[in-house]
Amino acid sequence: MEQIFFQAEKLTAGYHGLPLIRDLTFSLKKGEILTVIGPNGAGKSTLLKSIAGLLEPLGGKVVLGDGELDSLPRAERAKRVAFVFTDRVRSEYLTCGEVVASGRYPYTGRFGLLSNRDRDVIEEGIELLRIRELRDREFDTLSDGQRQRVLLARAFCQEPELLLLDEPTSFLDIRYKLEFLSLLQEMRRGRDMTVILSLHELELARRISDRLLCLKDGRMDRFGEPQSIFSGDYIRHLFDLQADWFDETGLARLSDGI
Repeated sequence: MEQIFFQAEKLTAGYHGLPLIRDLTFSLKKGEILTVIGPNGAGKSTLLKSIAGLLEPLGGKVVLGDGELDSLPRAERAKRVAFVFTDRVRSEYLTCGEVVASGRYPYTGRFGLLSNRDRDVIEEGIELLRIRELRDREFDTLSDGQRQRVLLARAFCQEPELLLLDEPTSFLDIRYKLEFLSLLQEMRRGRDMTVILSLHELELARRISDRLLCLKDGRMDRFGEPQSIFSGDYIRHLFDLQADWFDETGLARLSDGI
């Protein structure tokens, strides 16, 4: 039996001492993809930010491997955990190649000098995410789909064990949504990364995920494999939807907009 690699134990987090998510306990094996779904305001972004270290937990803990994430020095944490959030990145006139290379900063030391190993990883990320033609373009000139690929390449260059993505397909049309998730699966296989992401698109969540965590009113409503989540009328319960909004597969007809 594979060992547990990631575990949240009674995790509580929020802002200014006010909890928005409470007592979340779940675990993942190495290399699994977990998608967090639930209504707007359920606490999906709060969960991801607390795991990333952008929010101080109000209670509980997050364990990665054999130690708590909060106990790791900042540089070590940056090597083990990478995140791509929907907030617009300020590139300060950086080229795409420079944005990707910034993923190696946890490894370069005080002066930011790239070693041969660093350059090899950067080239691997550029090839994997298919952004060679974007390398010398300013990041601010890119389309949303191109930006996401560059940011994913930067995260890849951190060589993380855990990758966090908050609504990574929000600004993308259906073609780029599918391409992005396909590239994510390639990254996961190539690096054996554990991935936690949030999605609104339920059909995409069902296709890509090994596990689903369903949040409602700041608490974990259900956790399990996609086939158990997308059974019966559970999704209708989770989103408080009318029965006639659903098709014969049990998915909301307008799930892309949920």
